[in-house]
Amino acid sequence: MDLQKIAGKWQARWLKEKAFKSKEVKKQKYYCLEMFPYPSGKMHMGHVRNYSIGDAYARFLRMQGMSVLYPMGWDAFGLPAENAAIKSGAKPEEYTRKCIEQIKAQFMELGLSYDWDRELTTCDPSYYQWNQWLFIQMLEKGLAYRKKSTVNWCDDCGTVLANEQVESGKCWRCENPVSVKELEQWFLKITDYADELLEDIDNLEDWPNSVKIMQKNWIGKSRGTMVTFKQEQGDDLEVFTTRPDTLFGCTFLVIAPENPLTLELVKGTKIEKEVTEFVAKSVRDKEGKEKEGIFLGKHAINPVTEEKIPIYAANFVLMEYGTGAVMSVPAHDQRDYEFAKKYDIPIKTVIEGKAEGKAYMGEGKLVDSGEFTGMANKEAIKKITQWLEKKGMAKEGTHYKLRDWLVSRQRYWGTPIPIVYCDRCGIVPETKLPVKLPTNVKFTGQGNPLDVDSFKKTSCPKCKGDATRETDTMDTFFDSSWYYLRFCDPGNNKEPFTKADYWMPVDQYIGGIEHAILHLLYARFIFKVFRDMGMVKADE
Repeated sequence: MDLQKIAGKWQARWLKEKAFKSKEVKKQKYYCLEMFPYPSGKMHMGHVRNYSIGDAYARFLRMQGMSVLYPMGWDAFGLPAENAAIKSGAKPEEYTRKCIEQIKAQFMELGLSYDWDRELTTCDPSYYQWNQWLFIQMLEKGLAYRKKSTVNWCDDCGTVLANEQVESGKCWRCENPVSVKELEQWFLKITDYADELLEDIDNLEDWPNSVKIMQKNWIGKSRGTMVTFKQEQGDDLEVFTTRPDTLFGCTFLVIAPENPLTLELVKGTKIEKEVTEFVAKSVRDKEGKEKEGIFLGKHAINPVTEEKIPIYAANFVLMEYGTGAVMSVPAHDQRDYEFAKKYDIPIKTVIEGKAEGKAYMGEGKLVDSGEFTGMANKEAIKKITQWLEKKGMAKEGTHYKLRDWLVSRQRYWGTPIPIVYCDRCGIVPETKLPVKLPTNVKFTGQGNPLDVDSFKKTSCPKCKGDATRETDTMDTFFDSSWYYLRFCDPGNNKEPFTKADYWMPVDQYIGGIEHAILHLLYARFIFKVFRDMGMVKADE
């Protein structure tokens, strides 16, 4: 028995008769979706496992008499294709198309029952023009904005590096040290949806509990107090804390290395170079276990003791927490204790309790805390906050670990951000979409391939005068944040989709737990944006 011949016969028949074509008919629907693959090479066993699960389930559902949508596409933009272009000279599109051809042939050979009429590829202008359209809609609604942010920078190559391109603190290509640089970049205001994203998690009844916990932790809502620390010179520093009861024991402030304030505080000083090198090392070595810091040559004033305290940058402070600057109380926080010991910073006890050779982190009565001495520390949290509020030095508030989505990428192989910069009109969205990636570019590993006059020079859509086109491309998570909606209406050339209501929501989503946070969170965010635009009816 020739099994390959038998398989070929039936696969040819399935393809000819469109046996797995999805139809919008009056019977129970089911949307079975797998996370579409990044075509960076041939299929591996992880793909086979993932997609055979979806295929078996889709076939089972069809046999139950359901109308099944089981589509496939390609998450085609991304860094590996661009790296391949730099290393081998292959153009990113040629490299990607070849990979798609290989994987699709393997899918066909496996007999996976996809509706190939709905196939989509995110590097097709017919897809990414809707990325650009959506970006402009978000800009008009105040959900997209531009500000300075730090990036990994290679001076030798003259280019921005993704975290994946930094190997042991060096550029993957030239092996020279990587530094940190500030660039104007585009962000999406996912924080405007933070409360809703958090609250609606409990409505996702069929989601694994572990995934829901991961998303809640990533959003990281906390109630606390925003305390104002005045500097000896310069602007006030805002610090978020959930422990105002320990404020009398604060003996230093610490700022996250990637906080723009770190470099701002040392600009033009003798230690600017040393601090810049420390920032670069800290940013590229985020997993470093050794707590390291550097004194920034500046002092703040503790608002309750009026004592002068030093300001440090340290690798254990998260930019994602609060304002990216924290007050440090070494007597009652083990991390702060170890740092204070290492850098010979005073340790002042303000909660009564025994702890030899380490921080006391339990509860107790306050000591050496002014008029609050003798009060239970839990009670003092509210009392000290109210006292500071009356003095105009603090306010209660809610903060999130979640930060706005940095969507800019200084790379070629992605969706061009559809923005023009005009000296007369300022920031102007493109009116003719898609803004296509140019094909006549060189990949040398030096600079941004889009940062060339043939692409940059353009005319302003408003005044028709000379203007400059944005050379950043979009984070590829943007491509995958709404592809499930495009599968519902892939042939639409007038809108991103109009026929989503029949198939949505996705009934079964199959993929790796590694995508539980960013991909799924961004997808939930963009879906809610579409809802607020009136394009979908549901909340999730």
